Order: sequence, then structure tokens, then C-alpha cells
Amino acid sequence: MRFIPTNIHGMLDYLMSAILIATPWLFGFARGGAEQWVPIALGAMAATVSLFTRYEMGVVRRIPMETHLILDFANGALLALSPWLFGFSDYVWAPHVVLGLFEIAASLTTRTTPSFLQTRAERAGGAIPG
Repeated sequence: MRFIPTNIHGMLDYLMSAILIATPWLFGFARGGAEQWVPIALGAMAATVSLFTRYEMGVVRRIPMETHLILDFANGALLALSPWLFGFSDYVWAPHVVLGLFEIAASLTTRTTPSFLQTRAERAGGAIPG
């Protein structure tokens, strides 16, 4: 069930991007390897995608919300699996898995239609697609 409004998702996007970029220093694994650069790169990518998404928090609004959510899911899956894909699971894995699963959950529970694209009937209580 998709219950998170896109404007809330947008705020979470920018917050998650900042958290991902800061995570290596917050949790003490900034040693220059993949364990550091994977969350930084994925955080930067998430912020960029958010800037270009067609939702309330987007600036350029070119990427459809459905595409954004697919990218969020892929981003979360890569982040959650990265300790084993890139061989640093013996050093650190919990922040990557927890934040990755959070991204996956958000991608599966966010509405696909921003409020400014909903019809008047949908805003008045009718069926909201996505």
C-alpha cells in the first residue's frame, strides 16, 4: 500500500542524501575504500535524482515519480548488498543494510502521483492512483 505523500518522500530524499554522504564519518568507517565511497556516491546520486524529479521537492521536474521510485529501490538494494558485493562486510555492514532497506521500504510505500498532478476529485477524497 502506497501511503507516503510525494512531498514527504521528497523531504526524506534530501535528508537521506545528506545522511548517506555523512555516514562514513558518523559511524567511523571513512578510510577511503568502497565502504566509504558507496554511500557517498549513492547519496549524491539520490540528491541529483531528487532535484530532477517531477514532484513537490524537484527543481527541474523532468524525471517521472515512477522512475524516481524505481531508482530509489535500485539504490537501496545496491546499498544493502554493497558490503558483500564490494567485499567489506567483515569491516562494516549494518549502516549500509539498514539505510538500504529504509530506501527500499520508502520506494514501495510512496504514492506515485504528486499532489499537483492529482485531479480535483482525487484531492477531494476519490481514488488516488498509486
